[in-house]
Amino acid sequence: MSKTTKRKHVTREVLEEFVLPKEGQQIVKVVAGRGNNLHEVENENGEKFLASMPSKFRKNVWIKRGDFVIVDPISEGLKVKAEISVILYPDQIKYIKEEGHWPEAFSPKREEPEKREETELSDQMEHQLNLQSNDECLDSETDSDNDDDLFVNTNRPVITCYYTDESTSDEEGEDCEGEEQLEESVDGKDSKQD
Repeated sequence: MSKTTKRKHVTREVLEEFVLPKEGQQIVKVVAGRGNNLHEVENENGEKFLASMPSKFRKNVWIKRGDFVIVDPISEGLKVKAEISVILYPDQIKYIKEEGHWPEAFSPKREEPEKREETELSDQMEHQLNLQSNDECLDSETDSDNDDDLFVNTNRPVITCYYTDESTSDEEGEDCEGEEQLEESVDGKDSKQD
């Protein structure tokens, strides 16, 4: 079987098969990748151990932290106690939940109504404070364009300027880092050339 054919069959098996855990198998959550195709997993009781990824999945299917897998236990393993047999995707997780085999420990916990109301109120208050601070920061210009949704290049340093009303002539320009000083030097060059 060629590499491409193998990859096609493995990918189809992982994505399209809906499997329930058999006797001895358990559903675990991937906590971290430990290298050499070993993953630290946590079972429904909170016990953490290492699980190995079989060679059929290697370089064909990837898993990340937070994913769920079905593992077969390895009885003679001291550190590596399981081998991954099935990688679960959202549709497969939904199927397992419908069949009633999903561990309660991995189900999303529902918040108590009081806590939910408190968080909603605090979120609303934060939103109001953000709106007020945004209104205060706006200049006299009122453009219909909003630049908040534009991409911000995080690879460039942000130039910040601090302006104070109480400054002497010696301290002018020291509060600004970059932008104002550049404008002065550009203006100076233009006046020398004219």
